[in-house]
Amino acid sequence: MDELARILRQCLNEGRRVEIDGLGTFRAAGGEFQFVANTRRRVFLAYAAEDAAKVDILYDALVVKGFEPWMDRRKLLPGQNWPRAIERAIRNSDFFVPCFSNLSGEKRGRFHAELRYALDCALNQPLDGVYIVPVRLEECSVPRQIQDQIQYVDLFPDFDAGFNRITESMLRHRPG
Repeated sequence: MDELARILRQCLNEGRRVEIDGLGTFRAAGGEFQFVANTRRRVFLAYAAEDAAKVDILYDALVVKGFEPWMDRRKLLPGQNWPRAIERAIRNSDFFVPCFSNLSGEKRGRFHAELRYALDCALNQPLDGVYIVPVRLEECSVPRQIQDQIQYVDLFPDFDAGFNRITESMLRHRPG
């Protein structure tokens, strides 16, 4: 712990900012150290690898709108235990956005594992809260368990209209 404090102090004395993912940023200002808490809403993006280019557009749009999106290919670090990091990111997110496509619906793998884990996390959310915000990237089916309980939004044919509905919902509902 002393070593961490020493490194933090050294970085701040050198004029660098130190960000702690999801919590906030330490910075030096006027000879004093300040911590600025992160108040941006955290959004986990789940998708099939083949849909990454479409989800990159959503990620960038969320950043511009003031959200803090989490996408594995942008946030995971070399050597990091990715299954644990993904579960931690899902658990700590304010919103979970599964991105459905024809590929994600048919493919076995991480996307469905992440979706199942998020459904478990949703059990701890208020009943009327918004946590899972499903989106369709293209004309495709949405799993019955989702479709029967949670309203989804289409990001096609008009991305901007769908995106505005997503962010409106996230801004209107306080994270659980």
